[in-house]
Amino acid sequence: MSIRPYRDILAKKTRQIMVGPVPVGGGAPISVQTMTNTLTTDEKATIQQIEECADAGADIIRVSCPDVGSTRSLKNIIKNSSIPIIADIHFHYQRAIEAAEAGAACLRINPGNIGNQQRVHDVIKAARDNGCSMRIGVNAGSLEKPILEKYGEPCPEAMVESALAHSKLLEDKDFLDFKISVKASDVFLAVAAYQQLSELTDCPLHVGITEAGGFRAGTVKSSIGMGILLWGGIGDTIRVSLSDDPVKEVKVGFDILKSLGLRHRGVNVISCPSCARQQFNVIKTVTLLEERLAHIETPMTLSIIGCVVNGPGEARETDIGLTGGGKGTHQVYLAGLPSHRLKDESIVQHIVNLVEQKAKEIQAEKDLENNKEVKTLSPLT
Repeated sequence: MSIRPYRDILAKKTRQIMVGPVPVGGGAPISVQTMTNTLTTDEKATIQQIEECADAGADIIRVSCPDVGSTRSLKNIIKNSSIPIIADIHFHYQRAIEAAEAGAACLRINPGNIGNQQRVHDVIKAARDNGCSMRIGVNAGSLEKPILEKYGEPCPEAMVESALAHSKLLEDKDFLDFKISVKASDVFLAVAAYQQLSELTDCPLHVGITEAGGFRAGTVKSSIGMGILLWGGIGDTIRVSLSDDPVKEVKVGFDILKSLGLRHRGVNVISCPSCARQQFNVIKTVTLLEERLAHIETPMTLSIIGCVVNGPGEARETDIGLTGGGKGTHQVYLAGLPSHRLKDESIVQHIVNLVEQKAKEIQAEKDLENNKEVKTLSPLT
C-alpha cells in the first residue's frame, strides 16, 4: 500500500465552518492564513499587505483590532480585501462586537483575557447576528489564572481544559461556528495539546507553533510541529508564525503542505544539494529559477539535478526535469521522458519558458474540462 494516503486513514472528520467563503474542516482543503503586521489604522498599508499576502496564496488573513480606531478602519479594509478577514481581539470584548458589525468573517478571541462569561455571550450574539464564525485561541503564554494555578504551569492538559471550557460556552448558546487553537512556542507542548484535543472534539482545528522565531528557526520549528500534526491527520487551517514578512509565512505554509502532499500551489522544485559531480552550478540555477518562477500558481513539479546519478530517476517522476551532462551539455526531460539537450548558458531562461508553457497547457486543459462540465449541467433548450 502506498504511504501517501496515511493522513487520510488517520484524519479525524471535523465539522465544517465557513470563514467568509472559505470552508474550514469537514474535509475541505487545508487553508493557509497569516496576519498583518501593519498598524490597522494605516488602512492603505494594511490593504496593500493583505493583497501581497493574497497574491502569495493566502486564503484568509487576520488583522489586529486593539482599539476603537482599528475597528473603525476595519470596515474599509474589509471592503477592499480580496480574501476574508479575521479580527484579532484581546482584552476588549467591545472590539469584537465592533469588528463583527464591521463585517469581519471571523473573530479570534483568547478566552484567557476576553473577560467574564457575560462578555463572551455578548460576543457570541454579535457573531451570530453578523454571520461570522469564531476561533477560540488558547495560548500557553496566556492561560487564565485559575487553570494555571490548578496545573502549576502550562501543560497540554491545562490548554485542553481551557479550550473545552470555552467551547462549552459557545455550544451552550447553540453557537457551533467556531474553530479552536491550542498554541505554544514549545513544539512538543503544542503537539501534545493538539493531539489530546483532537481526541475530544470534532471542532475544526487551527494549528500552528506560536512565536516560533525568525525565518530560519521559525520555519524549522513550524515544519516539525505542524508536520507531525498534519501527517497524523490533525489540522484544518494553518498559520506559520515568523518574525518576518507575512508573505513569507504564507509561502512556508504552502511549502509545508506541499511537502506532505496535502495541497499544491506553484512549482515544486526538486533539486540536489550539489557536489563535485555537478555539471552546472546547481545552487545558483535553483536560486534564479525560484525567483523567476514565483509568479506561477499552477501546480507542477520540476527537478534540477546536477549529474546522472539521480537525475534521470528524479526526472521520470516530474513534469519537467534537467540532468547535468558532460561538456556543458545537459538533458531535458518532459513528462518523465528524455526530450532534448541544453547548453549551460541557456539553462535558466529555457527552463522558465518550459514551465510557463506547461502552466498554459495545464490551464487550457482545466478550462476545457470546466466548459465540458458547464455544458453537461446546462438545461436542454
